[in-house]
Amino acid sequence: MSHTDTMTALETGQLPQVSATHNPEPRNPGIPLDMDWVMRARANRSAIERRAATLPGRRSVKKEHQAAWLARAISCIDLTTLSGDDTPGRVLRLCTKARNPVRADILDTLGLPNLTTGAVCVYHDMIGDAVRALDGTGIPVAAVSTGFPAGLSPFHLRIAEIEESVKAGAEEIDIVISRRLVLRGDWQGLYDEMVAFRKACGPAHVKAILATGELGTLQNVARASLVCMMAGADFIKTSTGKESVNATLPVSLVMIRAIRDFYDRTGFRVGYKPAGGISKAKDAVTYLALIKEELGDRWLRPDLFRFGASSLLGDIERQLEHHVTGAYSASWRHPIG
Repeated sequence: MSHTDTMTALETGQLPQVSATHNPEPRNPGIPLDMDWVMRARANRSAIERRAATLPGRRSVKKEHQAAWLARAISCIDLTTLSGDDTPGRVLRLCTKARNPVRADILDTLGLPNLTTGAVCVYHDMIGDAVRALDGTGIPVAAVSTGFPAGLSPFHLRIAEIEESVKAGAEEIDIVISRRLVLRGDWQGLYDEMVAFRKACGPAHVKAILATGELGTLQNVARASLVCMMAGADFIKTSTGKESVNATLPVSLVMIRAIRDFYDRTGFRVGYKPAGGISKAKDAVTYLALIKEELGDRWLRPDLFRFGASSLLGDIERQLEHHVTGAYSASWRHPIG
């Protein structure tokens, strides 16, 4: 993102969602499984790790430019609560935060009074509460599904869970793939599973969670990414956030290069969502820089890029408050839910 581009939002007050809404991407319809393409996918770990290691130090943005990047990051956050003790009250607070992610006086100073997060992500039982809380805002509700996080419930129940979540009002469904299909190289099985999940989603967009920390190799990540896109995934996502290893820059590099390859060959843009472990504003800027360098500016919009996060927003809010006031506030002043 050039300095001119990064300033656009602050200069015009126009949110990234606006242009995405007026110029919607054609949805990825999927293509037949191409095993030759899948098996040619490779991942040079040492080269990938060297490239990823250079990223945090290569982009240094300050003052207004940093504020613009961080505002863009907020618009791409799937504000998430996925805890066993979730309650309607917690979800209501989360939705209130999604609607008002940063203190109003700070957003007014930045010229972004209508800034919101990209979505709110919850378990199925909380969909109704979230839909009611977000009514009229344009902020979609995303629901995790298919036996999240392990994906080991009976297949017919996973399909039914998707259908029930769509019926309840979820506009986006974050599904988990069967990792065992990847680990034993059953690419046809993974393709068929993803096709069924996509069909069950109907009009709702589907994000395929690869649980990359459990796939064994970067080559498996590359191949699973391609197969899910061939089967019609609207997004590919790194993690459930429940694995021991979640989003990393090397994994992200592999996945977004698979997205670039898919776009070059088919003309369809698929979104990307890193999730789990991204909690600092500086990390968000690094990921945005990676997306810009590898995929281009068009992917820096909430219809093609999301952060799966809960605590990230609090740190970004602190940085924006520092930008406006010159002072850092305590983290407890920026509760999420």
